Amino acid sequence: MSAKGKFTTRKRTLDDAERLRRLFTSLCAQMDGGHMFNALKTCDKILRIDPTDADAHKTKLFLLLHTEQYDATLPLIDAAHHRFELAYTLYRLQRENDALRVLDDSDDRASTHLLAQMNYRTGSYARAVELYTQLLESAEPDSEEHTDILTNLRAAQAYHDFISTGYLRALGSLPASITSAPLPLLTGAVRGPTAPAVTHEPEHAPPAPKKPRAKHVPPGVVPGVTPPPDPERWLKKSERSSVLGKRRRAQGGGVTQGSVAAVVTSETPVSADTKVKAKARKRK
Repeated sequence: MSAKGKFTTRKRTLDDAERLRRLFTSLCAQMDGGHMFNALKTCDKILRIDPTDADAHKTKLFLLLHTEQYDATLPLIDAAHHRFELAYTLYRLQRENDALRVLDDSDDRASTHLLAQMNYRTGSYARAVELYTQLLESAEPDSEEHTDILTNLRAAQAYHDFISTGYLRALGSLPASITSAPLPLLTGAVRGPTAPAVTHEPEHAPPAPKKPRAKHVPPGVVPGVTPPPDPERWLKKSERSSVLGKRRRAQGGGVTQGSVAAVVTSETPVSADTKVKAKARKRK
């Protein structure tokens, strides 16, 4: 009983056998659900409890191959007991020559499939055709394996036929003007070594203008795009050149209008009534 008067139950510690049983149950559920990475973590927990568990080792090897972690798979493979897995890992790591040496004397069906695929990849199409033909003869006619083997056999046979006779027929179908023409000369082989191009740069090139610092640029101004500010922005408006220019133009315009008026006055006849009215204004 605790200090508060409540009964407490101690957590029962599980022995290794019970822990392994529960972990294997979780492992089966994770693999059935397709949670391969979680299943890998469960395998590691099992192997920490019992490092010699063969089922956990084999399951981890399968999971690493299934998740395409070939670099991590290679150190875990026992070559004496898992030759096919070793050859398949080497094949996926593009080490076909090493994989061929591992499966040199293997005669089981899975190894024959892998050998045929490796010969096809390395360009040994005649050997690939031979192996695929052997597999096709022993496959069920209505099975999916039969369809896959037939597809691979046709691809290997097509490459083999082209290398052996197909390219010769293709050359024979070309016109004589192409097959009898001399081979073109390589321009690089005829010409001698060319001197490297010499670029003449000015001895004292003007230094490139420095870009203004971002903190010195006012907001909304783009250097090189925004027009510069008015240099007379510190003067009074009445003293700026734009205002003074307007005044000069206004004065010059008055003179021009006066001259035109003078010309009109001298050329236009003045009536007597107009002269009398002018004298009356002077008397007043």
